[in-house]
Amino acid sequence: MEALFVGNQNGMEAALVQRDDIPFAGITAGAMHGVGVLRTLGGAWRTLRGVAQAWGLIGRWRPQAVLLTGGFVGVPVSIAAWLRRVPTLVFLPDIEPGLALKVMARLAWRVAATTPQSASFIDARKLVVTGYPLRNAFITAERERSRTALGLPLDEKVVLVFGGSKGARSINRAVLAELPRLLAGAIVVHVSGQGEWAEVEAAREALPAALKARYRAYAYLHDEMVDALAAADLAVCRSGASSLGELPALGVPAVLIPYPHAWRYQRVNASYLAESGAAVMLEDARLSDPTEGLVVTVERLLADAARLAGMREASAGLGRRDGADNIGRLLAQAAEQTHD
Repeated sequence: MEALFVGNQNGMEAALVQRDDIPFAGITAGAMHGVGVLRTLGGAWRTLRGVAQAWGLIGRWRPQAVLLTGGFVGVPVSIAAWLRRVPTLVFLPDIEPGLALKVMARLAWRVAATTPQSASFIDARKLVVTGYPLRNAFITAERERSRTALGLPLDEKVVLVFGGSKGARSINRAVLAELPRLLAGAIVVHVSGQGEWAEVEAAREALPAALKARYRAYAYLHDEMVDALAAADLAVCRSGASSLGELPALGVPAVLIPYPHAWRYQRVNASYLAESGAAVMLEDARLSDPTEGLVVTVERLLADAARLAGMREASAGLGRRDGADNIGRLLAQAAEQTHD
């Protein structure tokens, strides 16, 4: 079986895909919603160019099926596949689809979803709840082994703070502002993102030796991120799509801070996990609140063993580890449509 990954020609996905020796092709695309008239026109032009590029790629590769997920780069591929009568399977990672995914879903053969809550937004005739696709490392991860791999003690509380591949400035600043206080209650594993690393590294170097040993700061983690999650007693992070799959798969309780400048999908994700008892949602604007902010919230959770255990149980109850297999089976079924 051959596969081709199509992504934004100016995006960061090329490096991630090519490191696993998967062929990559870049095309153009652009946002056309909520960006102003001029950017909308520019986005429409880039999308039309992307359709032509995707039309050519599909003609050369002749795929039996196309798997699509979030982002505007999927729209031209979706349109080109529909025009060439190639069945598409759309994976909806968040609970609520954005505009691009809504367009792709209309043209899709089926839509795979992470949670049943997406039924409010997707045609029931197309929706299949598959779960979130996970790397095998999430399925085999074990808490003690992960702590050993990262050199973390087995008998101390561990808080993992991260903000995605590029970091999260407001979260990083809230952590650094109260770092000694946080370190008094737990070992902190902090994945800051490359853009924030200089400030985080300087804060680490300024700590007394005893606290510095409790502060495990990294600019970025790739394969080791699974161990960091599995080792954590509590995660502090944004509430992007991966929070719906990766945190429950490992039963990790979380303090979720939806990104305030994005569309509402992160808030919907966080609300779902919080209402299920697996997380606490905290507004970005209140991160430094002296009575309800990040540090106070983390301290209260770490001090309440019963509540933290209940959150861990609730998180694990939402987890499923068969998402990748389920999506793979659906994709094989989509490929069969080309022979009907």
